Amino acid sequence: MASISGTGIMKRWVGAMLLASLVTLAQASGHHRHHHHYDPNYIALRSATVLVLDQSTQQVLYSKNPDPVHPIASITKLMTALVVLDSGQKLDEKLVVSQEDVDMLRHSRSRLPVGSEAPRLDFLRMALIASENRAAAALGRSYPGGIQAFVQKMNEEAQRLGMKNTHFADSSGLNAENVSTAHDLALLVEATEKFPLIREITTTASVTLPVGPRGRDVQFHNTNPLVARSTWNIGLSKTGYINESGQCLVMQASVHGHPMIFVFLDSHGYGARISDAIRVRQWLEYHHEPQVTVGQL
Repeated sequence: MASISGTGIMKRWVGAMLLASLVTLAQASGHHRHHHHYDPNYIALRSATVLVLDQSTQQVLYSKNPDPVHPIASITKLMTALVVLDSGQKLDEKLVVSQEDVDMLRHSRSRLPVGSEAPRLDFLRMALIASENRAAAALGRSYPGGIQAFVQKMNEEAQRLGMKNTHFADSSGLNAENVSTAHDLALLVEATEKFPLIREITTTASVTLPVGPRGRDVQFHNTNPLVARSTWNIGLSKTGYINESGQCLVMQASVHGHPMIFVFLDSHGYGARISDAIRVRQWLEYHHEPQVTVGQL
């Protein structure tokens, strides 16, 4: 029988230990990736506030710092649309952009020159798809009683919907006094999602509309690029941004056939709200049937 030298035994022992160490390291690495990518405690989100609800059961699927009151910027325009449609004002009535609709607070840019004329429906499209502030201002101004009556109606609607921590100060969201919470905005998404026209408009990737005194065709792109992706089943969407609010995003979308409401507030960094939405959906898809979880981020 051939004998095995002490050196050979030592080599085999070292090799076995090295292989075991590599396997252990690989397993730990895989566990680490799983833990950090799909455990809600380790989702790297840049939104200060996040809330995800199962729309069918009202179950909280994911929550991060959901209670603070935030400025909501152009998320305001969802309530603007709700009030316009609830009022029964004619959608084919022509509206004209006036000097009153020009943003003198932030001097934001607009593709609607003073004197631009379009049906109320097109102003809704511009406000909800491209977040056109002058369009939203004109919608409020043309309400019976003017902008003050319109804002009063916005706040009455908020109270009616149970949005107890919400206040509106204008129809565009440029005013930082337009504030709300994640839970209140989930109620707003649920209320506006019942309007087929709002669902249709807010999920339109782009639209070409005549603007300006001469009716020049202008293409308006949706401020949420996810609505153009076939991999997303989005039923309603609205973004918002001013300095005080950070990037904001609310959506109704289905994941594995479950209708869900997403709220992202006060995100910072280029595309932060969109990246956060993608990460949260990946987590939801991985778990299939998510449990109630509060992320400690």
